Amino acid sequence: MTGRPPGLRLARRLAAPEPGWALAADVVVVGSGIAGLTAALRLRQQVDRVLLLTKSSLSSGSTLWAQGGIAAALDPEDSPGAHETDTLVAGVGLCDEAAVRVLVTEGPARVRELAALGARFDLDENGQIALTREGGHLADRIVHAGGDATGAEISRALVAALEAVAQDPGIEVIENALVLDLLTSGPMDDGDRAVCGVSLHVIGQGSRDGVGAALGRAVILATGGIGQVFRSSTNPPQATGDGLAAALRAGATVSDVEFVQFHPTVLWLGSGVRGQLPLVSEAVRGEGAVLLDVDGERFMPDIHPLAELAPRDVVAHAIVRRMAATGSDHVYLDIRSRDASFLRERFPTIDAQLREHGIDLTTDLVPVAPAQHYHSGGVVTDLRGRSSLPGLWAVGEAACTGVHGANRLASNSLLEGLVFASRAADDVASLLLAGGLPVRDPAPRDSEGALVAATALHRIQQIASDGPGVIRSAERLATAAHRLGAIRTDAHRSSHVLATPQVAEWEATNVYQVAALLTAVATERTESRGGHFREDYPANDDRWRLHLDAALDADGELRLSRRPV
Repeated sequence: MTGRPPGLRLARRLAAPEPGWALAADVVVVGSGIAGLTAALRLRQQVDRVLLLTKSSLSSGSTLWAQGGIAAALDPEDSPGAHETDTLVAGVGLCDEAAVRVLVTEGPARVRELAALGARFDLDENGQIALTREGGHLADRIVHAGGDATGAEISRALVAALEAVAQDPGIEVIENALVLDLLTSGPMDDGDRAVCGVSLHVIGQGSRDGVGAALGRAVILATGGIGQVFRSSTNPPQATGDGLAAALRAGATVSDVEFVQFHPTVLWLGSGVRGQLPLVSEAVRGEGAVLLDVDGERFMPDIHPLAELAPRDVVAHAIVRRMAATGSDHVYLDIRSRDASFLRERFPTIDAQLREHGIDLTTDLVPVAPAQHYHSGGVVTDLRGRSSLPGLWAVGEAACTGVHGANRLASNSLLEGLVFASRAADDVASLLLAGGLPVRDPAPRDSEGALVAATALHRIQQIASDGPGVIRSAERLATAAHRLGAIRTDAHRSSHVLATPQVAEWEATNVYQVAALLTAVATERTESRGGHFREDYPANDDRWRLHLDAALDADGELRLSRRPV
């Protein structure tokens, strides 16, 4: 069954100057989190020239902020099969079982490779990698580094490995590079257009300032998530949905966009705070922290058998309901029962962050509330990372491999980035070596460019938070669609709006398009499942045990189709 949300049309490109310079490589990798760095390093072992583009500095992606850890069945008492079962349960019927099997069976080897590369994981008293537990896992299989700085340590190790080959002329890194649009060829014999590079803007001064083109025989998107679509998020400021929006504009199929994971325990700093907020890792609850409402009542044991360690969507929804019932805008996390020295050693990063805000983890209740954390949807790929467009691969949070289904299991995200980036790199390399990815020239995209004024960004974030936020309904979503429809997307052509093609406007346009897409698919799915909760349809519906795919047609009309699991 296919359909089209009434009146939803999105531009097929951003309003931007034509590229004034160009460079070429065998493969262009976009993003420098765990997925992008893994892909670039693995590709360079097999191909002649790799170009890595990153929106900020090499070590600034979402991986850096991952506190909890990376999941892998490393304990002899554990098994990939058990890890698979826990992942399928968390995914609420929408996981691709083949993808999950790849994740859990190849994951342990990829984690050991990271350790061999130089990642310093925490060790137990026997000198083995220490393992702990997080929500949704029924075994200890979470690998940590620095207590609660796993992502930072993984990023450090990968960046160090990349810098070790910095003098290698076969790999080039361009920092501060915002990718604008995917470049595509003219129609091939089968009518498809192949991705053959990206247009980009290098932020700041230098010989590559302004808009240029990075051409490649293949492009791997590893651009992370959509956190800045919402008013508050744990994601870094760079997470403005650039990769998802660019892929959609190029004609790629995206899916599971409605499944947005809101981390239940993000530090609450007041109702007016926006942007990236510190999360208080699930690992804190794994070590015994309990949730209390503002009246001091513990409420999770009555909600789920795993209480505070229930899947994240369950905990987030329970918190929102308890906040509504008590008329508050936060709840509390309480781990005062644990030894202070243990807590400071186990959670040094969290402890330091909380102290910056005058909160002592060992003696104080910690105010928390849900905030956007992870996006389970993205560019549809197969088990090799291939998208629906020839020449385009997607990995990490930007991709929809089917691993997460409707809800990501804790600490599976870093593992997904490792496993599927390795697979995508190997697939691209094998095709290149076989001559299967010819050099193609980009062709103009016949579409009016869009530009949303940067001044509209906060309004869009508020609309997304109120509409397709933690708890959704037909009324809220309809209001969101109406409010988004009133936002001008041709600001550069208006004599009344001050906006020019530049970074802030390009980001605002990506945020707008992702918010519009998210609102449309959340409206279409009339049930509740995982990261998608409709208070007007609060139960799972077996008729909705399927994926909602979305793509733009040649005129920019959004088309939705239903795909069986």
